[in-house]
Amino acid sequence: MTIKKVRKAVFPVAGLGTRFLPATKAIPKEMLTVVDKPLIQYAVEEALEAGIEQIIFVTGRGKGALEDHFDISYELEATMTARGKSLAVIEGIRQTPGSPVYVRQQEPLGLGHAVWCAREIVGNDPFAVLLPDELMVGGFMKQMVEAYEQVGGNVIGALEVPDSETGKYGIISPGKQDGRLTEVTALVEKPKGKAPSNLMIPGRYILQPEVMQILDAQEPGAGGEIQLTDAMAKLIGHQPFHGFTFDGQRYDCGDKAGWLTANLALGVMRDDIGPAVREFARTLFA
Repeated sequence: MTIKKVRKAVFPVAGLGTRFLPATKAIPKEMLTVVDKPLIQYAVEEALEAGIEQIIFVTGRGKGALEDHFDISYELEATMTARGKSLAVIEGIRQTPGSPVYVRQQEPLGLGHAVWCAREIVGNDPFAVLLPDELMVGGFMKQMVEAYEQVGGNVIGALEVPDSETGKYGIISPGKQDGRLTEVTALVEKPKGKAPSNLMIPGRYILQPEVMQILDAQEPGAGGEIQLTDAMAKLIGHQPFHGFTFDGQRYDCGDKAGWLTANLALGVMRDDIGPAVREFARTLFA
């Protein structure tokens, strides 16, 4: 079996971020910072660490700040250089010419629709999908790519959650398990009642291009949206399909409490501000 290398990654970033209003009224939610770095930058760095070569942003109106972040900043760079300040803090953010690629999702019709909007750029290649709301610490996509290069097909993130939370997520029906790889026998989006397992899909995917052909049908699923989970489910039985369990840390930054938790957790890990943050936390909870 020939396994094609994963070189492309799709980032669905067209959402309005209504859960973070008024902060996201004028800036993209993906530009919200955890400590001093935007969420989208964490996700892009995770993809690049995994060997991804082409970044594909599926954007919407009002996302100019996101595009500018990965571009040249003439005034900023010239001013910092003239004042003798190091550019190290922003080096590596600017991408190579031709990447990122930007496509528009004109209507918010669901995650499946957002991924489908990138079909012409994905072409006939396998591709990754990363949701920037999900902040992963520990190189999740790199681990997934390594697993994919062993088994091929489709590999999606898998994370254990309490039974009480399974109704919030796409859930895996598990088959055979081999270490951190679990065979996926079925997928269900936000199950009602008893879920087939407590393995949810935490916003990381490696998919074969055939999923785009399924998404062509534009079939609505849960919530009336075009669900990526429904399209992936139709690949099961036709292509290898596995879930991969992450051994790092996940922060749900689409949720205010999760975002605040991520700021605190990553803040205490920093050499420059960690001591001050830890001291504040001690006084806060004394």
